[in-house]
Amino acid sequence: MANDRLRTAMIAAGVTAETLAAKVGVDPKTVERWISTERRPHRRTQQQVAKVLGTRDVDLWPAPSTELPTNGHESELVYLYPSRSSITGVTWERLINGVRQQMDVLVFSGAFLVEQYNLVPIIRDKAAQGVRFRLLVGDETSPAVIQRAVDEGTPGGLEGRVQMMRRYLADVAGLDCVEVRTHGTILYNSLYRFDDDLLVNGHAHGGLAGQNPVMHLRRLPTGQMWQHYMRSFERVWEQATPEPTS
Repeated sequence: MANDRLRTAMIAAGVTAETLAAKVGVDPKTVERWISTERRPHRRTQQQVAKVLGTRDVDLWPAPSTELPTNGHESELVYLYPSRSSITGVTWERLINGVRQQMDVLVFSGAFLVEQYNLVPIIRDKAAQGVRFRLLVGDETSPAVIQRAVDEGTPGGLEGRVQMMRRYLADVAGLDCVEVRTHGTILYNSLYRFDDDLLVNGHAHGGLAGQNPVMHLRRLPTGQMWQHYMRSFERVWEQATPEPTS
């Protein structure tokens, strides 16, 4: 299994495998093995790597599962990304392609899912297999979307991206297992649910969505965080407007 934590931290820090190898005194191929296989270096090397990347060694190489906290509130958090844009394409593709039961999305636009990760044909193929999709996108005429565009410093820009996303999703909105709705609620968090995995992209005033941190949560029987955010999804879903289908 690839070490997405290390890969993401390197991207966020702007550090290549060659640079990291030189700073900690190993071969670049060794760094590549750390990334591609989750191979653990010696503890001292872990600490050196963490220092170079400005993080903690336990964030890059978590303790084995037998040593992880058993409290559900803590272990629901799989990883904290410094920004949405720091999540690697490999991670997005793994989550999207790995959906077997249900994918839920709450955004204003979310067009990057279509343009970077080819979401529309994936929806079509997986819906034919019985996978359920619930997609909540913004209403570009709503005060919340218009104000968000102003806050981001791109008046008119967000509205255009929302319209584009609605056009993309119109191609699958009428399929069995696929529901698309629009909403005009204040978007405190964008939510991306892939079966039992949930990405929570919080929003800061004036910050673009891709600049804001993301929590990766995993559903647990005793956990509350995953359920907390999915309840907010359900509240928006219930008051949202179904998109017309042909």
